Amino acid sequence: MAGSGNSYTTSDLSRKSGDIIAEALRHPVTVTQRNKPRLVLLNIEDYERLMRQSDLRAVGTIDNMSDALLEEFEAAADTYAETEETVR
Repeated sequence: MAGSGNSYTTSDLSRKSGDIIAEALRHPVTVTQRNKPRLVLLNIEDYERLMRQSDLRAVGTIDNMSDALLEEFEAAADTYAETEETVR
C-alpha cells in the first residue's frame, strides 16, 4: 500500500480510498497535502471517545464554579483592584 506507516497523501486517498479506509478502521491514519498533515481518519469509536474526553475538559464558568472558589476569585479580584488604585 502507498504511504509510509499510517500516513498517506491526498493523491493516495483518491487512488486507494478503500484500503486507506480499511486501515483507518483499525487505527488513525494521517492524510497529508503538500507534505503537511491535513486530516486524520479514525473509526467512529475513537472519535466518540475523544469527544467524550473533550466534554470532560469543558471550560468552567462563574455559574458552575464552587462557592469556595468563587469567594477566592472575588477576593483576588478585590485585592487586584485595590492594588491598581494605590498605584495610580
